[in-house]
Order: sequence, then C-alpha cells, then structure tokens
Amino acid sequence: MAKILLVEDSEQIWDFLSRRLERRGHTVVLAHDGEQGVNNAKAALPEVILLDMNLPVMDGWMVARALKSDDITRQIPIIALTAHAMAGDREKALQAGCDDYHPKPIDFAKLLTQIDAAIGKKA
Repeated sequence: MAKILLVEDSEQIWDFLSRRLERRGHTVVLAHDGEQGVNNAKAALPEVILLDMNLPVMDGWMVARALKSDDITRQIPIIALTAHAMAGDREKALQAGCDDYHPKPIDFAKLLTQIDAAIGKKA
C-alpha cells in the first residue's frame, strides 16, 4: 500500500482519515500546518499528498506551489482537500500545482479512488 502525507489542521478530519487509511493498509504521515507539510514531504517522500488548502502558517496554495517547484517533491501527486467548492476552485487548485481536487465533506470511497488513480493503480 501507499505512504500518504496528510496535511490537515482539523483534528477531527486527520483523525478520521488517518484511521480509515491505515485500516486499509496505508502508512499515514501527518502534518498540521503548511510549513510542516512541506518539510514532511521532503523528509518522507510519500507516494501521494492529501493537502487541505486552508492551513495555518502556510496555506495549501503556497504549499502546492512550493512542492511542485522543488525537484525533490515535484513528482509527488497532490490531492487538494477543501471546503472551497465554489465555481473555479477546482481550477485554482490545479493551477497551484495540485493534481486532483476533493471537496469537503469527504466522500471516503471517492477519495480512495482518487488516491489509487494518483499512485497509478486501477480503481
């Protein structure tokens, strides 16, 4: 299974997601703010990053740009997790460097499909 970096500041969401992902055999590395997310991505080199876009210290838009501009982390797929589900938000996330977009509230089955696609598995 995959090593997943979850960058999320909401304890309720990271607890829910990390438990469910780990039950499915994934290894989950947590970061609770954007700066920690960038540092953990470089240190852990996960196979996929789940990135909340509304983070303290450094928001998800800045994190995505930083990761995609770094040779070490450029190839890691990023799935944006955001409550911003307005028209144009998906495109904004993709322009920032995210590879996919998942609006909150989280549909776990759909998110698993997106994770599988991001790491190159057939869903």
